[in-house]
Amino acid sequence: MEQRIYSIKELNRYIRMKLESDNVLSEVWIRGEISNFTHHSSGHMYFTLKDADSRIKTIMFASHNQRLPFIPKEGTRVIAKGNVSVYERDGQYQFYVTQMQPDGVGSLYLAYEQLKSKLESAGWFLPERKKAIPRFPKVIGVVTSPTGAAVRDIITTLERRYPRANVILYPVLVQGKGAAPSIVKAIKALNESAEADVLIVGRGGGSLEELWAFNEEIVAHAIYHSSIPVISAVGHETDFTIADFVADLRAATPTAAAELAVPHQAELMAVIKQRQNMLYRLVRSKVEQAQVSLKRVQRSPVLVHPKRSLTQHIERLDALQTRSKYLIRNYISLQNSRHRQIHHQLLRYHPVQSFMNVKRQHTELTRQLGQGIERLMREHKQRLGGAIRHLDALSPLKVMERGYSLVYDQQEEKLIKSVDDVHLGDLITVKVADGDLSCQVWGMEPKPNEKGERNGTGN
Repeated sequence: MEQRIYSIKELNRYIRMKLESDNVLSEVWIRGEISNFTHHSSGHMYFTLKDADSRIKTIMFASHNQRLPFIPKEGTRVIAKGNVSVYERDGQYQFYVTQMQPDGVGSLYLAYEQLKSKLESAGWFLPERKKAIPRFPKVIGVVTSPTGAAVRDIITTLERRYPRANVILYPVLVQGKGAAPSIVKAIKALNESAEADVLIVGRGGGSLEELWAFNEEIVAHAIYHSSIPVISAVGHETDFTIADFVADLRAATPTAAAELAVPHQAELMAVIKQRQNMLYRLVRSKVEQAQVSLKRVQRSPVLVHPKRSLTQHIERLDALQTRSKYLIRNYISLQNSRHRQIHHQLLRYHPVQSFMNVKRQHTELTRQLGQGIERLMREHKQRLGGAIRHLDALSPLKVMERGYSLVYDQQEEKLIKSVDDVHLGDLITVKVADGDLSCQVWGMEPKPNEKGERNGTGN
């Protein structure tokens, strides 16, 4: 029989299948201390679980560690649930964790401190975000166990201090695995019904493990987002739960929570009585002051001798009447004067008067226009006569009447101004004052110039 030879990968795979098929190793709980802890950027956690005698490589994938109630750290003791398998590449067996919780009270306190730091950094504990507790609540919601001493203390205190308030009890689990979801459900239900004016959430005292439901993040979340003010009432005076920090008001005990939720009826009655007495004293003082004022008024001269006061008023009334008549007459006189002035002004603007004024203006303007036209005609006639005389003096005919004449070339009909303009034998026309003469040039005699030379050609 031939011996089979396995590859290392095949051997590691075979071992992995054997381990994963084992009923014990497929779901096992182990206790140990965390060391070499690494929280990878992918979200996976890699660490080693060890005890005094041994250790094992451990992995917790992100899909499982997102639900952890605490943040694992170096040295934390935990109880982890998971399965054992082999990482084929390295041939190393490892523990794959699916659930993990702190081991013991020390780990619970570590988880408490981590959650407290986280919520404090998020601003959930700030005083300015806490809602005010109503002074006179009509309905009080109580979230606690229906069988514990806490509910009896709360109800007894509420009935003793402020019996007019109604109580809505929402029974919940306050200890164990289902306590936190039960408390969250109650807070949400009371907020949805919107019947209560304030909520008391708590229980009686106990150990850290017994009170752990009030350190759960889901309970803190429900309290923080409650639209109704919440008073935490976990029965321990020295320590605080996460619910105490998130709540709008913290009470050391359930009884103290009931005392903080409502006023004391006897105290209110005492205050009311005190204010009634104060009001009575104030009213009595006001009445006494009014009586003194009334007596003072009764002793006044107006009431003792009313006729004297009336006489003075009658005299004053007569004086006012006289002054009123004088003012009315003056007013009427002034108005009549103004009326006459307005009447005269209106007469000046009467249509007939306006027409007469316009007619007079038209007559005057017509007269002025006629005079202006006559004056202009005379001036123009004088200027025209002067121009005519001037033109007449310059007229060629006037010159010819004095014995002068004009000589024209008969062919070209142009004025002859020089002997050079004609030749011997040319026909010319001589214009005299009373007609024209047709002539012929038989001779020319040029006129000597200043140098004694003769002008012209001498033709």
